[in-house]
Amino acid sequence: MARMEIWLNPACSKCRAAVEILDAEGAHYTVRKYLEEPPGADELRAVLERLGLEPWDITRTQEAEAKELGVGAWGRTDAERERWIEALAAHPRLIQRPIITADDGSALVGRSEDAVRDAVTRTGGGRTP
Repeated sequence: MARMEIWLNPACSKCRAAVEILDAEGAHYTVRKYLEEPPGADELRAVLERLGLEPWDITRTQEAEAKELGVGAWGRTDAERERWIEALAAHPRLIQRPIITADDGSALVGRSEDAVRDAVTRTGGGRTP
């Protein structure tokens, strides 16, 4: 059975809802409060690869910090990719949440109940019916 890690911000309602689903499903997971333990650039690159997403896909562009940095005007190209990753590493509040990673190599952004349940199903992390 795969174990999962959920990157969350305890103040986020979507994160709390994801944890409730994981608990209800009997999932085996650890919590990472990513604002206290922010991922570095290398870890972000690895998670993005697992997600199959680009850094701008997981950037909270409406956050005040994003507006201060002007990320809305940044290019969304391979040439600009590292700039986005470095910004996420330096400003973890900009990272979309929750992100669920599993030791089977899968990862997803758990913004919906269905996505969180999918993580449990794919990893075999829930109770059997």
